[in-house]
Amino acid sequence: MNTENSTGIDTKATAETRVVVIGGGYAGVIAANRLTQNPRVRVELVNPRPDFVERIRLHQLAGGTHAAVADYRQLLAGRVRLVVGTVTRIDASARELTLAPPDEGVKEGTTERVNKEERTLRYDYLVYAVGSGSADPDVPGAAEFAYPLASLEETRRLRTVLDATPATHTVTVVGAGPTGIETAAELAEQGRRVTLACGGTLGPYLHPKARRTVARRLAALGVTVLAGPGTRVAAVARESVTLADGRELPSAVTMWTAGFTVPDLAARSGLRTDALGRLLTDETLTSVDDDRIVAAGDSAAPSGLPLRMSCQIAMPLGAHAADTVLRRIGDEQAKPIAMGFAGQCLSLGRRTGLFQISHRNDVARWIHISGRPGAHLKESICAGIVKQLVREGEKPGSLKWEWAKDPKRAEQLRTRAATGQDHKAVASRSNANSVGINLS
Repeated sequence: MNTENSTGIDTKATAETRVVVIGGGYAGVIAANRLTQNPRVRVELVNPRPDFVERIRLHQLAGGTHAAVADYRQLLAGRVRLVVGTVTRIDASARELTLAPPDEGVKEGTTERVNKEERTLRYDYLVYAVGSGSADPDVPGAAEFAYPLASLEETRRLRTVLDATPATHTVTVVGAGPTGIETAAELAEQGRRVTLACGGTLGPYLHPKARRTVARRLAALGVTVLAGPGTRVAAVARESVTLADGRELPSAVTMWTAGFTVPDLAARSGLRTDALGRLLTDETLTSVDDDRIVAAGDSAAPSGLPLRMSCQIAMPLGAHAADTVLRRIGDEQAKPIAMGFAGQCLSLGRRTGLFQISHRNDVARWIHISGRPGAHLKESICAGIVKQLVREGEKPGSLKWEWAKDPKRAEQLRTRAATGQDHKAVASRSNANSVGINLS
């Protein structure tokens, strides 16, 4: 394994440093693997389940075309210890984590399960990469009758329900962000009768040209798209949904994809967060409360200006978080983040896809790739992400992203500093980005 240190750290130091990564998603795995650049760093990854979830494929799990899981033993560097359990509290002053045991058994190998004798975990540095999940919809009946699909367990539950539901019965997908669009297309392609309740605009991120392309594809698949202000779902019943405009629609299964949030672990542990619960950090991803805690992925709010929750930004954030820790261990100055977006990628069933090209500051451009080329591009991205995780384990430090730097972020930071805006004020206005998260 290549342990060359791209950050210039002296890897001959004799003192071992213990780094714990909370969360085994895209950001967490990249961070854990990248940390092994330094042979004197002991890396432990804590995750609630023994399998890696390919979250960008959960709509495929709902449709029965992919399991949406991968084996951590294939993804993690050999020196990374996987601890299966759930962190319930961070004691920053003691540099200690409290863990709850998992609900099920784990695989053998480098995986260890938290048991009654192992309830705490010590760290020298902590990478906070807890990810995101379904938000409470706060809609009458939604908690009882709607099925979210932001996690593996939620989507497996949904899959079981769909398997027991005749294809001739109408199902409803609530939310027209990427997850909603992909789920509706996946199910409709299999011959199901699908209604997509947008609650506003179809694909709000998309350029109008790309939006029309998506609308045509959904229509060709037979999806009933309900867009506009009156299409917000106001109530959910066992076999129907009621829209804000008063219409009641049949729905044998209602899937909820509108709105995401992050775990409240940081807030419960006394660390400052933004309005959504993301850990507040500076531009190096270091917590504003503790320089031994670094955040990455969906749960990070650098300078109170969080980036859109997505796999494409979670991975460079995870890599940057690892670099920040490695530089601190090597007594070097941590660098600010320098990254941006390429666009948004959607699957529209197995045969068609769309890649919306964007400016680096995450604003959609008029250009998009659709049809079969879009489908091939989407699949190559999904497969390539797993390959990149593996490569980072084999050759830590290999992920590069400087080519995508967004120069306008610096302008935003300067404007905020000039106007005296604080972290929370800016973050609360950015929370609209959490609705309709793109996971790719």
